[in-house]
Amino acid sequence: MKAMLVDKNKNLVWSEVKDPILEEDKIIVKIYAVALNRADLLQREGKYPSPKGWPTWMGLELSGEIIEMGKKAQENTNFKVGDKVCALVGGGAYAEKIAIPYQLVLPVPEGLTMEEASAIPEAYVTSYLNLFEEGKLQKGQIVYIAAGASGLASAAIPMAKAYGATVVTSVMTNEIKEKINHLNADYVIVQEKESIPEVFKRFEEEGRPINVAMDCLAGKDMGEALSYMSRGGYWVIISTLAGVTSEIQLRPILTKGLHLVGSMLRNRSNEEKEKLLKNLQRDFFKYFKDGTIKPSIYKILDIAQVEEAHNILLTNKNVGKVVLKIG
Repeated sequence: MKAMLVDKNKNLVWSEVKDPILEEDKIIVKIYAVALNRADLLQREGKYPSPKGWPTWMGLELSGEIIEMGKKAQENTNFKVGDKVCALVGGGAYAEKIAIPYQLVLPVPEGLTMEEASAIPEAYVTSYLNLFEEGKLQKGQIVYIAAGASGLASAAIPMAKAYGATVVTSVMTNEIKEKINHLNADYVIVQEKESIPEVFKRFEEEGRPINVAMDCLAGKDMGEALSYMSRGGYWVIISTLAGVTSEIQLRPILTKGLHLVGSMLRNRSNEEKEKLLKNLQRDFFKYFKDGTIKPSIYKILDIAQVEEAHNILLTNKNVGKVVLKIG
């Protein structure tokens, strides 16, 4: 089979590799599409290697068709050869085939294309984890979801809205704000006009402080905005794209009982990920079926156009997910 390898000059090369080995607890999937994540760019640079046991090439989420199943996979799931599935993987989705632990495989939600389904596992599971498990988001609360034009926000904002939360997000310019109107966030912070801490402060002064933050930016703004959260609020840091340091006032954490949480999906066990996937299916697949939530796809390209796809992410051109077709 073939997979997309990185050569010594960091060029991407569609290369022959060994076929995946079928083990008892694995499902082998013929890959149809892979959705891109910023982690792919880091892995290409050698900064985000696949965890032990996964292929060394890129790709964290995919859709495809089951072509083989191990004995334990058959005994512990309702899947069968020929089923259309999507999956959360530790690496290796830029390829024609992959062996996946059965715990990390989901059926393609009714009503979605294979391209749309490829964009579910990483983005929607990450959103579910950090909004509901780590952030304890409740119906009627106000949540801040950073970087509203990101692929992650394109999943998290509709999920929070469908759940019954009020959503605040942030973008850099008015032009970008216009591009995310379809996500229906309740308030969009345009950072060329007002800062994130200013909005947090105003919301608190108006008697509607923000309850939960899912933050991929962090940096200086995080420390300033944290003080204005609601009593018992949760600030969940999932990345540090805006900076790895921040000055934090400890007194509000003490007096308001605030929770500052660091969270990564990548370092969770397969058992933890299985639970998250099942909970996502239970709580949100109905919204895919009825059209309330639809994965936001910016562009679909062929695997041969992988350089163009990576360039879209590098230059922040996309609003929503970029997907590569393989099968």
